[in-house]
Amino acid sequence: MLRSLLLAVAGSPTARTLVESTPLTKPVVRRFVAGAEVTDALEAVRAIVTSGRHVTLDHLGEDTSEARQATETVQAYEQVLGLLAERGLAAGAEVSVKLSAVGQFLPADGEKIALENARRICEAAAAAGTTVTLDMEDHTTTDSTLGILRELRVDFPWVGAVLQAYLRRTESDCRELSGPGSRVRLCKGAYAEPESVAYQDKAEVDSSYVRCLRVLMAGEGYPMVASHDPRMVAIARELALRNGRGAADHEFQMLYGIRPAEQSAIAGRGETMRVYVPYGQAWYGYFMRRLAERPANVGFFLRSLATRS
Repeated sequence: MLRSLLLAVAGSPTARTLVESTPLTKPVVRRFVAGAEVTDALEAVRAIVTSGRHVTLDHLGEDTSEARQATETVQAYEQVLGLLAERGLAAGAEVSVKLSAVGQFLPADGEKIALENARRICEAAAAAGTTVTLDMEDHTTTDSTLGILRELRVDFPWVGAVLQAYLRRTESDCRELSGPGSRVRLCKGAYAEPESVAYQDKAEVDSSYVRCLRVLMAGEGYPMVASHDPRMVAIARELALRNGRGAADHEFQMLYGIRPAEQSAIAGRGETMRVYVPYGQAWYGYFMRRLAERPANVGFFLRSLATRS
């Protein structure tokens, strides 16, 4: 119930205006979002990389409605990738890209525009010496995103994909994307989806996640295990061992601001731990989805507001 409410609020312009205009909100958001500016992102990257962890940077923005906005997003990625290379941080940091932010659903030639814009970002990443992962959004974007992924991998075979375990189709998608060189981030999913396409019960989502992990760990690709659930992390580690995978053959991923002590512990064991670091002005939708994922996040948010009021 709470999750559905928060996801509904994430799409409410009125709620967005209220949250963004409240002076108490932005300091709290900094737990989950590195900041609004590229300098904030670079500061967070340096701190994380210095600690022995890795980073994937997300310039926040989605549902682009104008070609100009898509171009500005591409330029933001080109800028941050250039700065990562210039500052010697590219080896420890890649970028994550939402195709909706680079034009995927523009009314005229949206997919073509998104492909070309994503290609520009991949070229900038290659020049910087790092990689790109295509984020996944709600289920209506899945076929389009995977189609663009296939096109990009012709020239950039290292482009990563994100698959969401709560979708009923995902185990099949994992089989298709578990071949040599394929990088797949497996997460549970954070959008409100109908029962016809997505599991609704937590136990069903967990079971799907484990089935997908089995496929990816037994495959020939590079699994990226995106979960904060200790049980899922333990299962992933056991499956990696069972399939003869070492630390260089897979990685764990967690969100910026969530379970930082466990992130450090994973990295301290010599395993690859990558932190998903969002930054930018368009933080509202991302922030509300993080609150929806875990009731503990809502409690943290409300307590923080209380201590600042």
